[in-house]
Amino acid sequence: MHPDPRFRWSDQEAMRAFVAETAFALIAAIIDGRPATAQAPLLMAPDGSVHFHLSRANRLAPVLAGAPVIASVMGQHFYVSPDWYGTADQVPTWNYRLVEIEGVVRRLDEAELRDQVDGLSAAHEARLAPKPAWTSAKMDQLKRGQMVGAIAGFAIDAPRFAGTIKMGQNKSDDEAAGAIAALRALGQAGAADEMEQAR
Repeated sequence: MHPDPRFRWSDQEAMRAFVAETAFALIAAIIDGRPATAQAPLLMAPDGSVHFHLSRANRLAPVLAGAPVIASVMGQHFYVSPDWYGTADQVPTWNYRLVEIEGVVRRLDEAELRDQVDGLSAAHEARLAPKPAWTSAKMDQLKRGQMVGAIAGFAIDAPRFAGTIKMGQNKSDDEAAGAIAALRALGQAGAADEMEQAR
């Protein structure tokens, strides 16, 4: 997390909504004294835990149960040129939105894993409307069983959320307006909107 308190994101409900929307994380753990990472889709479970799955062939899969992890969820991020501020003696920077989820991992049983996969699919298929939603019921159930057997599911129970929204809150209104205008001129409306909303 960024050390500047002006960038600290503490709204737990908003961070959970951001994680549910972004739904993809870098999972980091220590294996035999060395850092290791994997990428995984996330599902916010109704009980507040965070569920994810990995290929059983992933080197993290056999060692995650009982291990402490950090899941890093990155949102909008972009470069900011010091020229855009319109004031002297500025430096380049990178603006971003990020949530880190920390906790101890529990292995999901098969029923929980199937629920995680179905819940993840349902959440993302709903975003594709009016396309009819794909469900696992469309699959041959033997094939579905084989596919589920190739992955391992996990939960971070009682997760701790910490966030950063670094969007130029440390700049004056005029400096931020210059950066926002430059981003819009480059066609980066999403980045410009993020900066405006953070202020």
